[in-house]
Amino acid sequence: MIVKSLMARLQNRFHASVAEIDEQDTHQIIVIGVAAIVPHSALADSLMEEISGFVEANTDAELLDATKEIL
Repeated sequence: MIVKSLMARLQNRFHASVAEIDEQDTHQIIVIGVAAIVPHSALADSLMEEISGFVEANTDAELLDATKEIL
């Protein structure tokens, strides 16, 4: 329930696709993938920072890792 709520809030706030992509059977770990289309890499960096800050501010979760892939 907590994961679905977080994913819905991320989708609504950042207009991005969000999915739980790994560790679905582990209750202590959440791995979420976020995909968005942006016009340039500077905007991708900014969006990633905003999303990370949003997750940290709105959950008790500790963000352990964030990776970015630009295609």
